[in-house]
Amino acid sequence: MVIMTSSMTFAPVLERIAEEIERTPGRGRPADYIPALAACDPRSFGMAVAELDGTVYGVGEWREPFSTQSITKVFTLALDLAREGAVLWEHVGREPSGNPFNSLVQLEYESGIPRNPFINAGALVVTDRLQTRTGDAAGELLSFLRTESGNPALHFDKEVAASETAHGDRNAALAHFMAAYGNIDNPVPVLLDQYFRQCSIKASCADLALATSYLARHGIRADGSRLLSQSQAKQVNAVMLTCGTYDAAGEFAYRVGLPGKSGVGGGIIAVVPGRCTLCVWSPGLDERGNSVAGVAALDRFTTLTGLSVF
Repeated sequence: MVIMTSSMTFAPVLERIAEEIERTPGRGRPADYIPALAACDPRSFGMAVAELDGTVYGVGEWREPFSTQSITKVFTLALDLAREGAVLWEHVGREPSGNPFNSLVQLEYESGIPRNPFINAGALVVTDRLQTRTGDAAGELLSFLRTESGNPALHFDKEVAASETAHGDRNAALAHFMAAYGNIDNPVPVLLDQYFRQCSIKASCADLALATSYLARHGIRADGSRLLSQSQAKQVNAVMLTCGTYDAAGEFAYRVGLPGKSGVGGGIIAVVPGRCTLCVWSPGLDERGNSVAGVAALDRFTTLTGLSVF
């Protein structure tokens, strides 16, 4: 075990993790229900760590852009929470769902209020509310990610957005169902366009580790301005820990011990409050939609460094 000290860099730890992952058989399968993602190589791997001062360490394909997918839900949550505060929680819950991320079941029992902001129904509500407040939720998100990552080249992937639109019947059903309960403000086609564009953003591990740093800085952006109060940043980190990896959040907390958010593009972001942020990418997924190599890499990171919220 290599316990990190303040004078050590993360580079040797990342190199060791990459070597171990390379020897690991069985990487899962890409998200084949989104045709634009199905062709990804499940053995691709990248990992980056960003310190609070913006120093970034990386290994593997850490500068290779990939489809962010549900990772973006963390950023839309923060952007809306910064605007409307606790009122948001009247429209979406904060509890683990225990069901697949695209399930319709709980909405029927809970009158159109999604269980948390990271399942698809909850993310649709958050995007809808951000759309109402900005007029362009996806554009607001892209601008934020470009600024925080320092990468103005981040963009929407039109092919991925079109692929999700063509196969988005389940998300449309979720949105229409919640609209029937009065929990959606915007026309459903407008909301879905915003949501699919949001999920199609391409970014690298380096970009996302940097963009997530506001959560490690307790709500402070890269330029020193405050996006969230310290209490709100704590709330986002808490919901990430309990709900950020679909219906495997308990297993992720057990193995990794950090707030994290995964996406079916194979990426996972994670936060060590007050110390650093991470992003790992490998497109092979397990049956719950989380990157097999990504979870293993984060498990090894917290084991080797001793950095955890526990």
